[in-house]
Amino acid sequence: MTDKHTEEQENTELEKSKAHIIVEIIEYMANSVVIKTIIKKSTGNISVMSFDSGEGLTEKISPFDTFAQIIEGRAEIVIDKVSHMVESGQGIIIPAHSTNHIEPNGRFKMISTIIKSGYE
Repeated sequence: MTDKHTEEQENTELEKSKAHIIVEIIEYMANSVVIKTIIKKSTGNISVMSFDSGEGLTEKISPFDTFAQIIEGRAEIVIDKVSHMVESGQGIIIPAHSTNHIEPNGRFKMISTIIKSGYE
């Protein structure tokens, strides 16, 4: 479980004023975590991510709240050493300043929304 297999797709935002099927805008890549930015602003960003089987994210601490929403499959998200199994259609808020990581569990896709605020 490392970040060395992370691939960042082109960093262009999605076309505005057009409906998108979010689960289809990103594909799985063998042995990789793929990240596509939907919106990136100074106040926060929204990204869609795909995780191949056996891939996860290493432990980190973010200074901002993050909302992780599973849009395909299921993921084990560990927050402050407590494991949460999050299924397709569910979301979880990862509080600012909490240790967190994603355990390898199987293929899944998720949307990550980070809201940056001045008081954090």
